[in-house]
Amino acid sequence: MWREIEPDDRIVVDVDGYKVVAYSFGTGDEVVFCLNGGPGLPCDYLREAHSCLIDQGYRVVAFDQLGTGASDRPTDPALWTIGRYVEETETVRKALHLGKVHLLGHSWGGWLGIDYALTYPENLKTLILEDTVADMPHLILELERLRAALGSETVAMMQKHEARGTINHPEYLAAITILNYRHVCRLPEWPAPVMRSLDDWNMGPYGTMQGPNEFLYIGNLKDWNRIPDLPHITMPVLIACGAHDELTPACALRMKLNLPNAELQVFEHSSHMPFYENPGAYYPALIDFLQRHRTAR
Repeated sequence: MWREIEPDDRIVVDVDGYKVVAYSFGTGDEVVFCLNGGPGLPCDYLREAHSCLIDQGYRVVAFDQLGTGASDRPTDPALWTIGRYVEETETVRKALHLGKVHLLGHSWGGWLGIDYALTYPENLKTLILEDTVADMPHLILELERLRAALGSETVAMMQKHEARGTINHPEYLAAITILNYRHVCRLPEWPAPVMRSLDDWNMGPYGTMQGPNEFLYIGNLKDWNRIPDLPHITMPVLIACGAHDELTPACALRMKLNLPNAELQVFEHSSHMPFYENPGAYYPALIDFLQRHRTAR
């Protein structure tokens, strides 16, 4: 069960002249290295949900990606690319002397984790892909399906505002709010770490890479697709998603079918954050996977 824990260490890492802040919990030899979603979110929500793994003897490390949280916040949009974030992740791993890690990527952090695994496979014991996808064009089709459940009149309204560039109109924002409560977090009150991250969201990286909201992908990742490359990821992979996830079970299955050594867990009563929505199912599944591959090389 998640709980808020103060980090044992707060480390400042130089990444190409910028300050990136990392957080370390516990002293175990096995490291769970967390890549949070966004882009543009501080790591609070994912860090607080997984620091409890220290109770199982793991060291847990997370960091505020460049542009977020306590890290530097440059405004050059040329910085907001998945390739640069892959190299940032590797810089943090080396600076903290983490060795081979269990890499846990949530949402955007899963896209980053896939590209990291393809670039630096020798540094991973396992890969944990949570509430994420490997094929953005397929996801966009799935998001259209989720939007369609609001009804044709509402979809037409949303498309009108998107075409006119008036996506801050109250009726458009109301539709996005409904989708968020259906497919991002289904709890009536969102946990404090989630709200801390959302309240400090840097829309610069988010808008450049993804788009203006969770259901409209028009950024530089809109055509990203690693399905053809997934067979090259041979370490053990856990894929996890919520039954009502915005990054849908169909997207998760597409990854599983193309990964040679993967298992898939779909959590009921959950959408995009099963670690908060259904912790009773989520943590046993995650811990079981980690324990089975604790000595993987």
